[in-house]
Amino acid sequence: MHHIELIFVKAWAEIRSEVSRAYIGFIWWFLEPLLYMGAFYVLFGIGLRQGGDNFLFFLLCGLVPWKWFSSTLNSGSRSIVANAGLINQVYLPKYVFPLIVVVINTFKFTLVFPVLLLILMLSGFELSHSWWSLLPVLVIQLLMVASCTCLLSCLVPYLPDLRYVIDNGMLLLMFLSGVFFNIDAMAPEIRSILLLNPIALLLECYREILLEGSMPNLNDLAYVIFISFLTGISAIFLLKRIDRRVIKEL
Repeated sequence: MHHIELIFVKAWAEIRSEVSRAYIGFIWWFLEPLLYMGAFYVLFGIGLRQGGDNFLFFLLCGLVPWKWFSSTLNSGSRSIVANAGLINQVYLPKYVFPLIVVVINTFKFTLVFPVLLLILMLSGFELSHSWWSLLPVLVIQLLMVASCTCLLSCLVPYLPDLRYVIDNGMLLLMFLSGVFFNIDAMAPEIRSILLLNPIALLLECYREILLEGSMPNLNDLAYVIFISFLTGISAIFLLKRIDRRVIKEL
């Protein structure tokens, strides 16, 4: 329990510190997805004439969950290495460090996501019963984010170059996840390959719920749960294995 409390206390301290370092503080959390949305809309919606009438909302429903995923993995994968000084001074379970990053970015997401819902409602999208299914989708994404972040944080101390692979890999993954294009419009062969990506399936689920007012595909959610479970088991195994050994690599 002591370590769980430490995760939340440290996360809150980091959030306050981040807000205090910027002139407009937490407003950046809302501006960032909007800036991305504007850039993609100009490029794909206007420049390439793709996307249709609701393309802005299509983008927003993809960018907000994607930002939660990508920001957490980018920062969390480095969390053990970034805290090398503290680790060399005092023992703490290594899961503490990636989970602090997970809590920080999840907190930001919980502030930004309701704004997305408000924008959709003000733009004419009806609040339907299907919106209740957002709860399991959010929980499933949280499990995937936490498991992937913990797994990568175990590997980076032993494979330092993995940091650069993650940076470039996240950019590539964004282009393969349907953040700014409709995977359903692709050829069946390409679509089946792209939907092996669990984050692409989650973005599909968000759009089905919010834009179409329909329930998410249960098979898609089951697949994401399965991948998250395998990743989580691997992360737990590695965290236990490196817990007192990783200090030699820092």
